[in-house]
Amino acid sequence: MASTLFRDIYRAHPSFNRLESLLAADTDEPVTIHGLTGSSRAVVMAGALSQQPTTHVVLLPEKEDAAYFYNDLTSLLGDDNIFFFPGTYKRSVMYDQTEPANIILRAEVLNFLSSGRRKCIIVTYPESVMEKVVSKSSLKKNTFIIQKGARLSIEFLEEVLREYNFRRTDFVYEPGQYSVRGSITDLFSYSADKPYRIDFFGEEVDSIRSFNPDDQLSLQLHDEIQVIPDIQELAFQESSDSFIDFIPPSSIIWSDNFDYIIEKTDSIWSQARTRSSRGEISDRRDIIITGRHLEELCSRHRRIFFGRGRQYPGTVNIEFRTEPQPAFNKNFELLTSRLVANTQEGYRNFIISESDIQEQRLKEIFAETDPSLHYTPLLLNLHQGFTDHDLRIAVYTDHQIFDRYHKFRIRGFFTCRDSMTVRQLTDLNPGDYVVHSDHGIGRFGGLEKIEVNGRMQEAIKLVFKDNDILYVGIHALHRISKYKGRDDTPPRINKLGTGAWQKMKQSTKKKVKDIARDLIILYAKRKASGGFAYSPDSYLQRELEASFIWEDTPDQLASTMAVKEDMESSTPMDRLICGDVGFGKTEIAIRAAFKAATDGKQTAVLVPTTILALQHYKTFSSRLENFPCKVDYISRHRKPAEQKKLLKQLAGGEIDIIVGTHKLTGKEVKFKDLGLLVIDEEQRFGVAVKERLKTLKAGVDTLTLTATPIPRTLQFSLMGARDLSVINTPPPNRMPIITELHGFNEEIIREGIIYEVSRNGQVFFINNRIENIMEVKATISGICPDVRIAVVHGRMEGTEIENVMFDFIRGDYDVLLATTIIESGLDIPNANTIFINDAHNFGLSELHQLRGRVGRSNRKAFCYLLTPPLSVITGDARRRLKAIEENYELGSGFNIALQDLDIRGAGNLLGGEQSGFIADVGYETYQKILNEAVRELKDEEFRELFPEPAPGKEKKSEEKPEKIVEDVTVETDLEIMFPDDYVSNIPERIRLYKELNEIRDDEGLKAYESHLTDRFGPPPPPAKALLKLVKLRWAASKTGIEKVILKNNTLIANFVADQSAQFYRSPLFVSVMNYVNKRQGTMTVKQTNNKLSLTVKGTSGVDKAIDLFSGILAYHESTIAPGADR
Repeated sequence: MASTLFRDIYRAHPSFNRLESLLAADTDEPVTIHGLTGSSRAVVMAGALSQQPTTHVVLLPEKEDAAYFYNDLTSLLGDDNIFFFPGTYKRSVMYDQTEPANIILRAEVLNFLSSGRRKCIIVTYPESVMEKVVSKSSLKKNTFIIQKGARLSIEFLEEVLREYNFRRTDFVYEPGQYSVRGSITDLFSYSADKPYRIDFFGEEVDSIRSFNPDDQLSLQLHDEIQVIPDIQELAFQESSDSFIDFIPPSSIIWSDNFDYIIEKTDSIWSQARTRSSRGEISDRRDIIITGRHLEELCSRHRRIFFGRGRQYPGTVNIEFRTEPQPAFNKNFELLTSRLVANTQEGYRNFIISESDIQEQRLKEIFAETDPSLHYTPLLLNLHQGFTDHDLRIAVYTDHQIFDRYHKFRIRGFFTCRDSMTVRQLTDLNPGDYVVHSDHGIGRFGGLEKIEVNGRMQEAIKLVFKDNDILYVGIHALHRISKYKGRDDTPPRINKLGTGAWQKMKQSTKKKVKDIARDLIILYAKRKASGGFAYSPDSYLQRELEASFIWEDTPDQLASTMAVKEDMESSTPMDRLICGDVGFGKTEIAIRAAFKAATDGKQTAVLVPTTILALQHYKTFSSRLENFPCKVDYISRHRKPAEQKKLLKQLAGGEIDIIVGTHKLTGKEVKFKDLGLLVIDEEQRFGVAVKERLKTLKAGVDTLTLTATPIPRTLQFSLMGARDLSVINTPPPNRMPIITELHGFNEEIIREGIIYEVSRNGQVFFINNRIENIMEVKATISGICPDVRIAVVHGRMEGTEIENVMFDFIRGDYDVLLATTIIESGLDIPNANTIFINDAHNFGLSELHQLRGRVGRSNRKAFCYLLTPPLSVITGDARRRLKAIEENYELGSGFNIALQDLDIRGAGNLLGGEQSGFIADVGYETYQKILNEAVRELKDEEFRELFPEPAPGKEKKSEEKPEKIVEDVTVETDLEIMFPDDYVSNIPERIRLYKELNEIRDDEGLKAYESHLTDRFGPPPPPAKALLKLVKLRWAASKTGIEKVILKNNTLIANFVADQSAQFYRSPLFVSVMNYVNKRQGTMTVKQTNNKLSLTVKGTSGVDKAIDLFSGILAYHESTIAPGADR
């Protein structure tokens, strides 16, 4: 293991041995360690502590330093007994917002220490240690232990939880919540990062298991758990100690820059005192300590200082000689020469990578630059490289070589997942608009119990025009979907019993078919024409890819591979790449453009605005600056003389990559040898440009990029009409954007702007009301007088807006005060703080898009949502803000904003007129229509283009019978539903019904039943019957049945209504008739009004009905089996 490797190496260092013996000795003298840089501190500490049976506290000046140090230690020593001890608050005690995840991590540390165990390392920082913690006695008193097999009643447990201030909810997904469902109790204790599910048998604990709050399914079994309330509230209400009092007296405190830590603690204490005296925050002075108090507490323990510690009498000094890893700035020649020089001087080279992929890339690059190079690759996660001159070792990290952002990971860091929020947003609530696939748009009237032949069933009530009411059985729920249109305008409600809805569906289908037909023809044409086949990757290509600042995600790798395969084949590429903002689409375009350049071909990058042209030019040139490739851009910001010169160079082949607006499609632009066309956000170009593009595209590889997600269902149906690559995941080492919710607080605004400007960054300030935008500018100028502010809004001229943005990108302004005009496509890596004023007025996807404007580089980014007090804004807005604040990981919003972005995606992919259809029929119905249209086109008009999966093979008789009917309706008088006392939450019940309706096979049904049992206990008989009904529908659909009526112990099955259907000419129909003829006593077939039906008496339940259809199918199988007796 790498950690033992370093420990063995350091054993040869006299200073290391001295440190080990000092730690083992029983002495109180302070120790100062000099000369350790980068991660060598963690390496030395990990090596020296491996034998130490005591508690070590590492106190570092900043939270980030502490997190990276913790990461280094866990990477070297493993997770066991190494803890990160954060502050309770999101920022510090000065701002009241607490972070539940941090409270859990604090509770874990206090729990460990109060259990009497000693050997551990706790990494922390000033904001955390200055907060007092609950006293040991109080923690013991407030810990409730639950053991498997113990006698305990649900009532008593509920009483304890209420005393602990836990809130009862329907579903548990954050700390401090509990729920009771029959014999199952779920609770989320502050002592663990996952909630627990306790199953009772009478008054005995039958089982305890932790579960995933995301899908609510169990993870692992436990014999004993501890339930702890919010320890921070306890510290506030009951007796509290400082954290340093809580640790054992024999503990050793390691610190760096101790004077600064004391100063910082004092400063936070006095600011908190000032703010609480002004009434801005609640008074927290009782639970925080001053810097002087902290210093006095630390002096009671043994201390070890890194670097410039305090010189106390009797301080022991230990010297090391290390220096930090040099900056290679992705320059491999520099790196190679340094490694060679190290080897010549007798140094051992180690290169540390986090992943096998990176290790492999480095090997490939070195194999081509200098195959004789000596270095040892190590799979390890260290933050900073170093060189130790005494031991003659050089340890380099790959993220520093490639100038990548390195992300820390904290074990057990609980985050509220987005799926719960998405659930709240997609739930059906009474009054919502819904679409029924047969009857059109109505309103949802809730779940109602109805009586059928004396038995209770559950149905969904829909209200149509003129208050017509339709009850939909829970097994036909797949026909209902929540209406999602383009915007908030309410749809037209349909009248029951008229043919208007069916007509509208038919006309939409016809139009959609026309559009899809054109797409397929165009696609087939391109595939048939010839193009240029590029040669395989060169070592320069690999070097370019390895120097990417983020880690490639699997999606991105797959997209890159697909693009390269397309380029290396002889047919012209036409690929669409879609992914959220910041998911690395541009990087794929850069790699493709460079591949074209290495084969002597030119690339044209077409963008919709001059601002984007400048941005893409900057991105392309900074990525390709160390490579033999010339990049330039053309837009109306360039002088006419410059443009003329550019066009001449372009025609002469001196420019490899040209970025430009629609000017690039002009007649005066001539290429020497155009090989690749990259189009960004194609839907934003006008018709004229699109027409000219068609001529440009002929025989040229084309790559189109879009940030609007394309729904997965559409991706499948469009295969064969468009080559599609979708990037669904963000780069794993992207920094999450710190998102905070505040009132319009001048203090926060000043702090945010000053901090950003002090690190030479820029700030976006979004204010969507043009009326008061100048007042806001005056306010910001008053708060930050030295800051240069630019203003942009929709009433300005287009050229004026572009000029201001141009100046902002060039760095002439510090703050851009704008309306949501900046939402689309703007990418300024230097802007890493955004304020959104009146955030409660924005939709989810808007908030997500706006926040996506920052955090585009390897710097920490901030998003401040400014709103009036939460008590005065609507519940809906509160939910949206909570969703966006909690889902701060990049890409989480992809799930959240998907709903309305999907709608844009569908429109953009197939042309603008689609959005009108979506408004008419609702999004999900539109999707179904599109799927049907494309399937019909593939089956009928374009059969030769889409051969069967295995052409030339006869369909084998052993194959499972196909479904003949897509959708079977069931009417029954049996009691089938999830009773109220089994699933009490109505939205959850509807969701479970919908999920059940979407299951397509036995495996899915088994999984569904086990999930149901896991969450709610064994299903009662009405629920079991409902599960069996799904099997009945499957069996009926394979037998050619459209409707099953199971009432009064009689089954009536209606065959396919369409007389001309293929079914009536199939062997299956013959088998059905023969089967019935042989059993005429119990079965009859009759025809009324051109409808054929089968009646079977004495069918008393679902099981018997399933047996009947299974029997018919088995009989059919036996008749068509080879050698069967006809």
